Amino acid sequence: MDSGDIILGLDSGTSVVKAVAFDLEGTQLACASVRNRYYRSEGGAAQQSMSQTWQDAVTAIRKLGERVDNLAARVVAVAVTAQGDGSWLVGANNQPVGDAWIWLDARAAPTVEKLNHHPLAAARFRATGTGLNTCQQGSQLAHMAHFYPELLANSEVALHCKDWLYLNLTGIRATDPSEASFTFGNFRHQRYDDQVIAALGLGQHRHLLPEIIEGTETTHPLTAEAAQATGLRAGTPICLGYVDMAMTALGAGVHTGEANTACSIVGSTGVHLRSVAIDEVWLNPAQTGYVIPLPWPGYVTQVQTNMASTLNLDWLLNLASDLLNSFGCEIDHARLVGHIDRWLNAAKPGSLLYHPYISIAGERGPFVNAEARASFTGLSYTHNFGDLVRAIIEGIGFAARDCYQAMGSLPGEIRLTGGAVRSQPLRQILSACIGAPVRISQRDEAGAAGAAMMAAVAIGAYPSMESCVKTWVMPLLDAPEAPASELMQRYNQLFPTYQQLRNDLPAAWHALKQF
Repeated sequence: MDSGDIILGLDSGTSVVKAVAFDLEGTQLACASVRNRYYRSEGGAAQQSMSQTWQDAVTAIRKLGERVDNLAARVVAVAVTAQGDGSWLVGANNQPVGDAWIWLDARAAPTVEKLNHHPLAAARFRATGTGLNTCQQGSQLAHMAHFYPELLANSEVALHCKDWLYLNLTGIRATDPSEASFTFGNFRHQRYDDQVIAALGLGQHRHLLPEIIEGTETTHPLTAEAAQATGLRAGTPICLGYVDMAMTALGAGVHTGEANTACSIVGSTGVHLRSVAIDEVWLNPAQTGYVIPLPWPGYVTQVQTNMASTLNLDWLLNLASDLLNSFGCEIDHARLVGHIDRWLNAAKPGSLLYHPYISIAGERGPFVNAEARASFTGLSYTHNFGDLVRAIIEGIGFAARDCYQAMGSLPGEIRLTGGAVRSQPLRQILSACIGAPVRISQRDEAGAAGAAMMAAVAIGAYPSMESCVKTWVMPLLDAPEAPASELMQRYNQLFPTYQQLRNDLPAAWHALKQF
C-alpha cells in the first residue's frame, strides 16, 4: 500500500491497553493489546502506576508495529482515549506524583457526602449535569486537599489517564472538553466554571486544571523522545480524544443523525448513553448521571452507568465453576458461557427479579449508594440454575431501563456494543426490558475507533464528524431488532415492582454493612 493510509487509535482501559490500526475508511486492519494492572488497598483505595501505564501503551504500539508492515511510515495520525474519571497527578519535570487514583477508588465517599450538602451543590449539578461520586477527579481532589495535602502540594497539574498518555506523546499538558466540563465545567459552553470549582472547595487549587483542547481541531506533534519509545515517526499528529465512554458510543453509533438514539455498552460495567441536543438535556431530580459532550457540535450524551453489568453473570458462572471443580469436574468459565443461550431459552421469562448491584463499590446509576448489593427476589424450590441466569440478564435489562428513564424518557432506538450482545436471546431480553428496538454494532474496537474518527476529522480526511460517521459507523450497524410484544408486556408489568424494591432495599444494605 501507499504510505499515509493508517490512523492509530490508542485506548487505555482499566484492564487492557489496545493499539488499533484503521484505514481512512474505518476498516480495522490490526489490533495489539497489553494487560493493564491496578491494585487495591485498605480504605477503598484503587490505584495504578502511571509510569507502567505509559510503558504498557508503548508496548501495545510496538506490538502493533510487528503486525502491520511499515506502520511508522503509514500512520498519518494517532488518537488517544482512555478510562475516565480518576486523578493522575503530575509534578516537576512531568513526573508522576505517586500512583494514580483510578475511577474505582472509593476513598472520597465521606467527602462526596459532605460536598453534596454544600450550598453550591445544586448549582454545580446544573452546570455539569453530573452527579458527584467517588469516581470523579473533583471529589478525589477535594478529598486529597483535606486528607492528603502533600499530594496536591507536590503537583503541578491534575490529569486524566488519556491526558497523561497525551503528555507523554506530545509534551503538552491538556485535557478535553468532555472530562473538563462534566467534572469542573459547564456542558453548555464546555469550559471551566468558577462556581463549580468553588462548590468542590478547590478554588485554591484551580492552577492544577490543564488547558482544554478540542481534538477535532487541534493536534500536537509526536516528540522525538516518544517517537524513539514507540517506533513511530517524530512529528506525527497526535489527537486528544474524549473520554472512553463517549468514544465507544461514537464508534458504536450513539449519534448518526437521527433523533432520540442511544447506545448501551454491555460489558463488565453497563454504560447507557443517550444523544440529545444541548438545549434538550433533562436533569433528573435525583441529581445523578453524567452529561458528556460529543465531538459533534451542538450535541451531548446524557449518561447513566451501572457499576456492574455482565460482572453479575461472571459471578454466577464463577460460582458454578468453583462448585463443579471442587468435586473434580474441570469446567472452566468459557465452557459455561457457551451454555448461556440454552439457559435463557429454556427458562420462563420474568419468574424472578434480580437487582444487579454485585460490585463491591456499590452503585452510581441511576442512584448513588456505595452500600448497594445484589439480590434475587421470588426464589422458590422450583427454580433452577437457568432461571437464575435469565433473572440476571433481565436484571441487567431492568437496570438499563432504570438508567434511561432517569434521562427523561426512553430512547427510540438503542445501538448495542460489548461482547455479551452477540447473544441473540440476550438482545431480545434487553430490547423487551427497555421497550425499544436494538441494533448491534459490528465494530470490534469502538473506543479506539471513536478516537480515530476525531483524528480523521482533525487531519482533514473528513470535513465533519457527520460525514465521518456515514463512512465509519453506519455500514457496521445491523438491522433493527424490534422487541417481542408479549415479552415486553411481561416486563412492563414487572418493572414498577423492580423499581419499588430498589427504593426499599437501602435499609437492608445498610444493616448488612454493619457486620
